[in-house]
Amino acid sequence: MRYTLSRMLIGMLSLTLIVFSTVSTSFAEDEILIGGALSLTGVQAPLDEPGLKGAQVAVKYLNEHGGILGKQVKFVNIDGKSDPVTVGNAAVELIDQGAKLMVAPCDFDFGGPASREAQKVGIVGISTCASDPLYSSWSLGDKQFTLSMWNTTMGAVGAEYAFKERGWKTAYVVTDQFIAYTKSLSKYFLAHFKTIGGTVLAEETYTQGDQDFSAQLSRLRGIKPQPDVIFISSYMPDLGTIIRSIREVGITSPIMGGDSYDDPGLFEALGQKFGSDIYFVTHTWMGPEAHPDMGKFIESYKAYHGSAPDTSFVATGWDTIMLMAQAAEKAGSFDGAAIAKTLENNEFNLLTGKLSYRSAKNGHAPDKAAVLISLTQGKPAFLGWRLPENPPAP
Repeated sequence: MRYTLSRMLIGMLSLTLIVFSTVSTSFAEDEILIGGALSLTGVQAPLDEPGLKGAQVAVKYLNEHGGILGKQVKFVNIDGKSDPVTVGNAAVELIDQGAKLMVAPCDFDFGGPASREAQKVGIVGISTCASDPLYSSWSLGDKQFTLSMWNTTMGAVGAEYAFKERGWKTAYVVTDQFIAYTKSLSKYFLAHFKTIGGTVLAEETYTQGDQDFSAQLSRLRGIKPQPDVIFISSYMPDLGTIIRSIREVGITSPIMGGDSYDDPGLFEALGQKFGSDIYFVTHTWMGPEAHPDMGKFIESYKAYHGSAPDTSFVATGWDTIMLMAQAAEKAGSFDGAAIAKTLENNEFNLLTGKLSYRSAKNGHAPDKAAVLISLTQGKPAFLGWRLPENPPAP
C-alpha cells in the first residue's frame, strides 16, 4: 500500500532483521520473551509495520530502564503476511519459543488467530489497534484485549463531529465489505448518526480490490441536493481511488472515515489537489498537543529509526508494549491470569489516551477517547480528543 522505494526498502530491512532474530529459539534466564505476529507484507502491513516500529522503540526504552520485573525484554516478531493461518502459525511458533505475552495484528480478521493461540496456553494477547467489537473476551477469551477503542466509539465520534459540531444533517455512506472492521465502522456510524437526528440518504457497498467505483459514483451524482457529508469506510489502496473519483467529478461534500485514513500513503495519493475537506477518527496525534510525553517519544523514535513517525499507528505499538510492561509490574508476575486481572482493574495513561477495560464478562470493552484529524491539501492537522455521548452498544 505504500509504494515508495524507501518504504519498500525499510520494510525489507525490518523483515530481514526480524527473520534473523527468530533463528535462535533460546533466551537467557534474565530475559522475558514477547512474541509478535504483526504483518509486514500484504494488505495489513500499513497498519502493522508502524506498530512494529513503535514496539521496537518501547523495548529499547524498557531495557535501558531495567526491563520488566528485572528481566530484559526480548521481542521477536514473525511476519503474519496478512494471512490468518500464517498469523496463527506464527503465534504457535513464538509460544513454543517461550513467549509469555503476545502482540497481535491490528485487525480482528488477521489478529484474532494470534490471540486464540495465546488464549489456549493462558497468556495475555493484545492487538495493537483492532477496533471491531469482535476483538473481545466474548470472542477470544478472558486473557485477550485490544489497545484500540472499539468502532462503537470511533463511529460515534465521527457521527457527533458531523452532526453536532459541523451541522451536517445528511450523509451518504460507503462500506467496504472485505473485512469486519470496515463493515462495523459504518454500522456504528450509521446507528449513531440516525440516533442523534441525522438522515442517511443512501448506503452503498464496495469490495476492496474492485478498483471500480463507477456504479456507486453514478448514483451519488444523482442525489439532489448532494449530501452534507460522505462517510467512506474503506482502506488503501482503494480508498485513495474512491476519494479521487468523487473529487474528479466535482463533488465537494466533506468526506469522513476512521483510522484507516491515518496512512501517509493516502495523503500522498490524494495530494494537494484532492486531499482537502477530509476528516478522520484515529488513535492519537503525533505531536505534543496530544500528550505531554509525545515529544519525548518522537525524539526516541527518530533516534532509533532515523526519521520522524508519520502515523499514529507507531504509538499503538509503543503503547501495546508499555501496557504489557505496566500490567506485569503492577501484577508482580508474568502469569496470564494475574496480568489480565490487572488490566481489568486499572487505568493506564498512554500516548493513545487514558485506557481502562471492563470485565471479561463485559467483553473487555475498552473505555477510551479518540482523536479527530483533518486533511487539507494533503496535510493532516490535529482537531482534538473526543469522547462520544451514549455510543451505540456493540
